[in-house]
Amino acid sequence: MGTIFNNRSQTEKRRLLRNNATKAEEILWQRLKGKQVENHKFRRQVSITEYVVDFYCPKLKLAIEVDGVTHSSQDEIEYDNDRQTKIEALGIVFLRFRNEEIYKNLEKVVNDITQKVILLGEAG
Repeated sequence: MGTIFNNRSQTEKRRLLRNNATKAEEILWQRLKGKQVENHKFRRQVSITEYVVDFYCPKLKLAIEVDGVTHSSQDEIEYDNDRQTKIEALGIVFLRFRNEEIYKNLEKVVNDITQKVILLGEAG
């Protein structure tokens, strides 16, 4: 995927993130893997430039982030916003969900992702 995606210098970081996924990430991954969403392939822990996103669908250029309690401080919110802006500048669409959304209403989260996948598929 070249230097923008999955740069070799971040291989260990991606592996560490995959092996230490949060419970919410694991739950969502069970619903994304294996082309379960409109037959689109999602990958886990993909690096885009110097950042790593939780899930990414290369065909649709769709990134999905799962935010836990560590994303609540003002510094983290600013970092996340800056990171998202830089990634979106590459033409990548971003979806964000909080852990609580996945725990309390997984079907709505999956439906929101499905609707975005359908929309992006029609636009492509």
